Amino acid sequence: MVICEASTNDQIQTTSIEYPVTGIRATSIMKIAFFVDRFPYLSETFILNQVTGLLDRGHHVDIYARRIENQPLAHSEVEHYNLLNRTFQHGHCSPAMPKNKFLRLTKALGLIATNLLNGRPHPLLNSLNVLKYGKKAASLRLFFDASIFIGDGQKYDIVHCHFGPNGNLAVLLKAIGAIKGKVVTTFHGYDITQYLRKHGNNVYHDLFYSGDLFLPISERWKRKLIELGCREEKIIVHHMGIDTEKFLFSPRRPDENGAVKIISTARLVEKKGIQYSVKAIARVVKKFPNIEYGIVGDGPLRGEIEDLINELELKGRVRMYGWMKQEEVIELLKQSHVFLAPSVTSKEGDQEGIPVALMEAMAQGLPVLSTDHSGIPELVQDGTSGFLVPERDVEALANKLEYLVEHPEIWPEMGKAGRDYVKKHYDIHRLNDRLVEIFQPLLDRDDIH
Repeated sequence: MVICEASTNDQIQTTSIEYPVTGIRATSIMKIAFFVDRFPYLSETFILNQVTGLLDRGHHVDIYARRIENQPLAHSEVEHYNLLNRTFQHGHCSPAMPKNKFLRLTKALGLIATNLLNGRPHPLLNSLNVLKYGKKAASLRLFFDASIFIGDGQKYDIVHCHFGPNGNLAVLLKAIGAIKGKVVTTFHGYDITQYLRKHGNNVYHDLFYSGDLFLPISERWKRKLIELGCREEKIIVHHMGIDTEKFLFSPRRPDENGAVKIISTARLVEKKGIQYSVKAIARVVKKFPNIEYGIVGDGPLRGEIEDLINELELKGRVRMYGWMKQEEVIELLKQSHVFLAPSVTSKEGDQEGIPVALMEAMAQGLPVLSTDHSGIPELVQDGTSGFLVPERDVEALANKLEYLVEHPEIWPEMGKAGRDYVKKHYDIHRLNDRLVEIFQPLLDRDDIH
């Protein structure tokens, strides 16, 4: 058993490892690599919050993204922390890997020759083992993934992978000698639902064996990892969180003109279920014409949702804001009364983790209406901080929404309950302290396989 010495006796129990919740007397400065899909990405503030939190605690962080996003909007922390200078692109979208096969081969030969001279050709040569690594080796994709780590940059204390496929890549790069460090993988949602349906339940077999630690964001996903064959003693539930200091609490009361402002913030994809909230609004406005509904976010379903709004004659009652910076979302939440998050399981099996947008709304004191989906019941206490209804049930959504509109006297109490729960369990400062405490014992631990 590994115990990290801390200034509190309050400890979180796992099967064979104990980690204190808060307060560290002495920690080592760590060099940490983040493996992510896209960065910076507006809808993934949970990754941004971890990166900046570790930097604030004095640790060195590099970010390796399959795709570097060039979005016109970006959270202010990206510039404040100069994060793009810490971000490197890898994979088949990387400029390091030419699309032309001849140029790809020519560049690969040049890199091998260069690294023969500096005495570090082995990871690159290992990546070409077609018998062992199949298409990844034959296409030179693994070669170019490995090439950006050649040199001193590949030595990390922790390689923190967000989403299972990035964990798969990390243990592969570690196996060929391209990168060093303890591999920690966070599972969120699609990577343990839709991805499994596409690639099979054994897709993480090597990761479960070679990975050092797994941090599912919910108890639900912990149970799923165990079901898939991951050893329970290598699993610790670690929530994503928000900076509750940015989201000031204010009790919700109706506007003087009687308007009730309902808000959703979501990427416009099937699993967010926004089409069901629009249909529910269409029912409720017949009885309560003072309702206003705002949708913050963008995505592939925007056109369909706009068509639905027009079809249901809701133009003027429903407003689509598109993408907004976090600071702008906070201001909009301040003006709203009820938060709506009707998440569903997509036709491909994709599910949520625990939506950060719900945490943000609850932290500001909004009563919430959501669904009994994935890890959401671990956040929203049905009947206390909001209401939960079955997925895709428009009638249930409309009925609970009507109840909330009819009973504004319960808004402040629900909002306070939600704020207190998020502050206790999902505050990013507390969670980042805990993340450091989780990482620290790994530095002196032999690999567990």
